[in-house]
Amino acid sequence: QERLVESGGGSVQAGGSLRLSCAVSGFDIKRYYMGWFRQAPGKDREGVANIGSNGDIDYADFVKGRFTISKDNAKNILYLQMNSLKPEDTAMYSCAGLPPPYGGKWPPPDYEYNYWGQGTQVTVSS
Repeated sequence: QERLVESGGGSVQAGGSLRLSCAVSGFDIKRYYMGWFRQAPGKDREGVANIGSNGDIDYADFVKGRFTISKDNAKNILYLQMNSLKPEDTAMYSCAGLPPPYGGKWPPPDYEYNYWGQGTQVTVSS
């Protein structure tokens, strides 16, 4: 059974850093498209970063230069390194997996992802 468990969230001051982890079981992230999404209270879910099975990476404009998505295929863990955090980064962050084959738009929108974690809260204070 597919399972994604996020960790690493917390409360930090503006300018600080956090590293989120997404431990995956039930499928091999090496073969899947993987993504990080976030949702703030009262707002729609938005894509943060995606990594394709071929290693292609995409970032939302609002995190470029600050966040880095990576994965450890041997451990089956997806990461999101978040630096220079801003109060507007406050949200629930979730990881998601999309199995191949996928021939849709890049990066895949959230509705294309099949498997989701429960999320980890990130709160950035000014």
